[in-house]
Amino acid sequence: MRDFAALYAALDATTRAGEKVAALAAYFRTAPERDRLWTIALFSGHRPRRVVPATRLRDWAAEAAGLPPWLMEECHAAAGDLSETIALVLPPPSRRIDRPLSAWIDRIRALASLPEADRKAAILEAWDSLPPPERFLFNKLLSGSFRVGLSRGLMTRALARATGLPEADVAHSLMGDWSPDGTDWDRLLGTGQPRNAGARPYPFCLAAPLEDPALVADPAGWLAEYKWDGIRGQLILRGGVHHLWSRGEELITDRFPELVRALDWLPPGTVLDGEVMAWRDGPLPFAALQTRIGRRTLTRAVLERAPAILMAYDLLEQDGQDIRALPLADRRARLEALLAGLPPEAPLRLSPALPFAGPEDLAAARAASRRAGAEGLMLKRRASPYGTGRRRGDWWKWKMDPFRVDAVLVYAQPGSGRRAGLFTDFTFALRDDGGALVPVAKAYSGLTDEEFRQITAWVQRHTIRRFGPVRQVEPVQVFEIGFEGIRESPRHRSGIALRFPRMLRWRRDKPADEIDSLKTLRALLAAQGGG
Repeated sequence: MRDFAALYAALDATTRAGEKVAALAAYFRTAPERDRLWTIALFSGHRPRRVVPATRLRDWAAEAAGLPPWLMEECHAAAGDLSETIALVLPPPSRRIDRPLSAWIDRIRALASLPEADRKAAILEAWDSLPPPERFLFNKLLSGSFRVGLSRGLMTRALARATGLPEADVAHSLMGDWSPDGTDWDRLLGTGQPRNAGARPYPFCLAAPLEDPALVADPAGWLAEYKWDGIRGQLILRGGVHHLWSRGEELITDRFPELVRALDWLPPGTVLDGEVMAWRDGPLPFAALQTRIGRRTLTRAVLERAPAILMAYDLLEQDGQDIRALPLADRRARLEALLAGLPPEAPLRLSPALPFAGPEDLAAARAASRRAGAEGLMLKRRASPYGTGRRRGDWWKWKMDPFRVDAVLVYAQPGSGRRAGLFTDFTFALRDDGGALVPVAKAYSGLTDEEFRQITAWVQRHTIRRFGPVRQVEPVQVFEIGFEGIRESPRHRSGIALRFPRMLRWRRDKPADEIDSLKTLRALLAAQGGG
């Protein structure tokens, strides 16, 4: 754990990409194999399950530190992170045990089968053998809350530097469903027999926000299409079976059983990139697709209310051959030929190209995109290969401006980690028909660090009531809230749920009696056809 803690500290101490890559590469060259595998898994978001509730950890730590519960709560509120709080309040370790990272993870996972008394004894023993930095990481792993601000691209570069393999090969190797228990170093990185090669997706090519429409003014060099409002996915047809992967590398094949019929019309060795959408004679609102997300059982009624298709816009593999290096124009021609003549019952559609002669046509198409069930436009260089990650210049996204509403701040909650000590999570309200304030959205992004410091100071001076870490504040601060969509929601007091709400700006110029009302949202909901 000592080496992993040193790596974590090195990554946390710098914002320079080169320094992060150098630290990772050095670690991957020298760490034990299972530690390397677990490090990749952890930095990719694959963390062990939580085996002990946070309240138990807090109570056991308070007891070990000799702190009354109220003082432990105050320490937690000041630090903003329970793992850090525990690491700091416990007395220094009476001994030093340096186990590998993988050994500590094995011990943590073994706790799940122990009685609570034995679990507590094992955790107290671990706390007493780890210095605070390693104790902090142990707590993060124990609570299932380990996170690190590291992009997949940086880790890919570091692995390529440590192994001498091409970055593109490393990126592809890390895709898909894998765990350190089911693979080894050579199989993971493709230097041995590749793991689960038939189901493995390709790294997704991502678009950057368009800054200037003049960049894509030449219709001969660019392809324009809608930016569809669904779930980004890769449909893989290999060996007579199909797999559907989300952009977040989640296998979602069972969520969309309709797509198995793609095997009836497309040959094996085909991989499509596209958008999973709810569709009935045209696109349905994203809210319809949400009714299928997270359900354990997909009933016939659910499937009939929101039938799904894949809106395909790229071909990554044909006849078992990786064709990502071909120009988009070539891949697009092959995709059009592949999907030509499909019957209406096929769960596949070709994303249509949008003709344009210049920026004015693009702006008009973007303005009409919501009526087409899209979020805006995608603009792709016809000569571009299918890249890995977000590479500026080849793929651009030109989204519609968000919906906006002016709302008043009513509740505030502290952040954690880097934002510990600041109020960063806010609840906003609008007025109902009787003038009462009704919460409509929670948001935690959109302000600068300086604005977070200013609103924190204001919250501390204008708190009305406290509910644990949550503060109710005087309803006078107005914020402009942006959101991507709206739908009915009986679970919310307002009856409405907003999609991706965030703070666009702090309206210090606007009094609270001029905020929008629920009527504004209900009118927008009606204009959007219910979602």
